[in-house]
Amino acid sequence: MTESQPPPRFLALDVGTKRIGIAVSDELGLIAQPVLTLEVHRNRRDDLRSIARLARRYAVSGIVIGNPLHLSGDESPRALKTKQFASELAELSGLPIHLWDERLTTRQAHEILYEAGHAREEHKKVVDQVAATLILQSFLDENRNHQNPASLSPSVPPVP
Repeated sequence: MTESQPPPRFLALDVGTKRIGIAVSDELGLIAQPVLTLEVHRNRRDDLRSIARLARRYAVSGIVIGNPLHLSGDESPRALKTKQFASELAELSGLPIHLWDERLTTRQAHEILYEAGHAREEHKKVVDQVAATLILQSFLDENRNHQNPASLSPSVPPVP
């Protein structure tokens, strides 16, 4: 990266069955910030289009998607669905997708919200955003340590 070239920005997703938490990195590529929680529609294509529009709005270079692995590190059934979602998003957006380990981020998000004084029943409104922010911050921190985001995790190729 040259001095005249800004650092890449990334969008991050915590994909669930009912909601998708979305976060974005700041212009310096240092800090993850929550954006919104997208309620999942029956038509997944609508969700993919909404995410692609956000990616364009924030002019991101790639999308980081939380990969829901088992605590053992093995792939979960949800991880297979997430890979399919990632593949479809890659095809629609044309952006590289990075699957990133999301183990325990939702639990951490609940703890953060609880410590901040939010009632448990209020958590569902924002917990997915907080989880997406944690996923993205982990990705950004690792990126800073390695200075090469392409080498951090496998990108998901578009579906042929």
